[in-house]
Amino acid sequence: MNIKRHIIVLFFLSSIGILNAQKGYDLWLQYSEISDSQLKNNYTSNIKGLKLLGSSATLDVSANEIKNAWNSFFDQEIKNLTEGENLLVLGSKDELSPALQEELKSEFAKINEEGFLIKKVSIANKPAILITAKSDIGVLYGSFRFLKEIQLHNDISDIDIIDSPKIQKRVLNHWDNLDRTVERGYAGFSIWDWHLLPQLIKPEYKDYARANASIGINGTVLTNVNANSLVLTAPYIEKVKALAEVFRPYGIQVYLTARFSAPLESGDLDTADPLNDEVRKWWKDKADEIYAEIPDFGGFLVKANSEGQPGPNNYGRSHVDGANMLTEAVAPHGGIVMWRAFVYSEHDPADRAKQAYSEFVPFDGKFQDNVLVQVKNGAIDFQPREPFHPIFGAMPDTPLMMEFQITQEYLGFSSHLVFLPKLFEETLQSDTYVKGENSSVAKVIDGTLSNKKLTGMAGVANIGTEKNWTGHPFGQANWYGFGRLAWDPYLDSKKIAEDWLKMTFTNNPEFVQPVKDMMLDSRETVVKYMTPLGLHHIMDTGHHYGPGPWVSELSRPEWNPVYYHKANSEGIGFDRTKSGSNALAQYADPIAEKYSSPETTPEKYLLWFHHLPWDYQMENGNNLWFNIATTYQEGVDEVRNMIDTWEKMEKYVDEQRYQKVSMLLQIQLKEAKWWRDACLAYFQQFSNMELPESVPAPEHNLEYYKSLKFPFAPGIRPSWN
Repeated sequence: MNIKRHIIVLFFLSSIGILNAQKGYDLWLQYSEISDSQLKNNYTSNIKGLKLLGSSATLDVSANEIKNAWNSFFDQEIKNLTEGENLLVLGSKDELSPALQEELKSEFAKINEEGFLIKKVSIANKPAILITAKSDIGVLYGSFRFLKEIQLHNDISDIDIIDSPKIQKRVLNHWDNLDRTVERGYAGFSIWDWHLLPQLIKPEYKDYARANASIGINGTVLTNVNANSLVLTAPYIEKVKALAEVFRPYGIQVYLTARFSAPLESGDLDTADPLNDEVRKWWKDKADEIYAEIPDFGGFLVKANSEGQPGPNNYGRSHVDGANMLTEAVAPHGGIVMWRAFVYSEHDPADRAKQAYSEFVPFDGKFQDNVLVQVKNGAIDFQPREPFHPIFGAMPDTPLMMEFQITQEYLGFSSHLVFLPKLFEETLQSDTYVKGENSSVAKVIDGTLSNKKLTGMAGVANIGTEKNWTGHPFGQANWYGFGRLAWDPYLDSKKIAEDWLKMTFTNNPEFVQPVKDMMLDSRETVVKYMTPLGLHHIMDTGHHYGPGPWVSELSRPEWNPVYYHKANSEGIGFDRTKSGSNALAQYADPIAEKYSSPETTPEKYLLWFHHLPWDYQMENGNNLWFNIATTYQEGVDEVRNMIDTWEKMEKYVDEQRYQKVSMLLQIQLKEAKWWRDACLAYFQQFSNMELPESVPAPEHNLEYYKSLKFPFAPGIRPSWN
């Protein structure tokens, strides 16, 4: 009997673990049961059945999502009906009656091909809620929006929503390799099981598509920007085709990274010169081959002449030559080329931050119409904080695509809680002055400043084989937040955080408000304990895990942290004014003028633009050294506050997710102290000043921190060959 009881208990606990894991797996599509009788009545009295207008795989997906959600919300089935009162009606504009089309004419004029309408209407003289759009994909987006209204416990009695994406290409960039390792991936291996494709279609592929469609992501680049030309061969095209078929009903196009030297590496040609006729034909034939199998293939993402990758410069050609050659291949099929602007010289440059601007701005207006120049949010490399990339204010005649990093390469991997939409929002709201005041980065990338027809935003994915997809439960919020901002780059990160919490955990305000505040503060906290006051690129080498401000022996100068902080007995910081690299001149005059003096430079960018003495007096009356040290300490203290907040949330969260976040926050605290102690131990030898009383002495000496090695840290870049 005791043995049986023990087995029953183990089975029960195991079942709870499976259910809790499912909560993580379901992301923000929890569809938690609504037990409040008043709320339940509001929804079930307004919806008595489901009616589809038309037939397509996408409409079927929409209907199935609503049916599954309805059963989860209310433990009841929503039936397909052809007539009756209070139906939920799904269908595109062309399937509506002429009278209803005319009635909604002004609303349809406000949406684009992916937009949608959700509103109360009369159909056959009976009240109904209509989800409609100009396309079935728009209906799918509207269906997810309708379910979100229920998840947020909003009243639908008089629902009236009109919405459209403001950016066309809303794309995840997977840095996944064909061996299933993921460069800068911290949530397990790649979800693409290339070895078993195309025969084995895992359910995760559909659930991945559902999650992306629910936030409006409409494209995925399956492979690493450090590309392998093997993916362009026939066996892999067949595998990509299988994924494309899964994704198509969800409105998601597949893209591939194109290794520029593929014609050479395939053995077909002895050159990859973009102006060579045989090379141009090779790419046209390759595009024809791909589109014959995948008619809605999105196109290519290219990393060229950067960090050892081949490109047109190898043949004395420009980025324009390379990009325009590839567009000739995909343009007849409606494809695009996303050409990355992440380039910097292999030689000792005056300032790595200036490289991309120097290589791309002279070619403004010379790229073909179906090229998006993909630009990282900052000029260095996805740092915890960077000023916006100056290219966004300098190429008005070229469609520019924002590239954000969702995976936390420089922000504590998946161990640290960092709400990245705050970082994204900071960049998007920055004023470029490209067309005078109020020329925000958001207006540049959504095309409204210069009437661009092709627009895009990319996010480097943080997705892997972890049961909860992203490793850290709160890492899901960064995937979700990217999708929301790609749809509408003017959204408030506060709203994004609040929605995600309600959809993922609970609507209880006693949970939502404090955890939302914690999320919104978290990015600033990480900046404080890693790279305060404009410091940047001081992480350890290779794996980028932990601090390494002392690193100076790498083969290329601009890979070394000492190159960026330039700490010496006189001071610290990178002078990017006229007296230094003059990178500031790449920005519009109002910015250059403001940031030219340390007194008028925002303190968050102070050491990005200025090399200042340790005793430089700052706004609070204390010197620079004091402020660097106390800011590091503030970051550590704020992690402790995060832990205190989370401990009060236990009763609102399932045990599995609560415990995982609790343990990860302890790791974050330990590593925040490590960053503080290692950096201050290193910089103190130059400042030759005592630490403030509020800052404890480092736990170990500098040599200890220098000696730490992490040969198997996750996400290390594999061989590029």
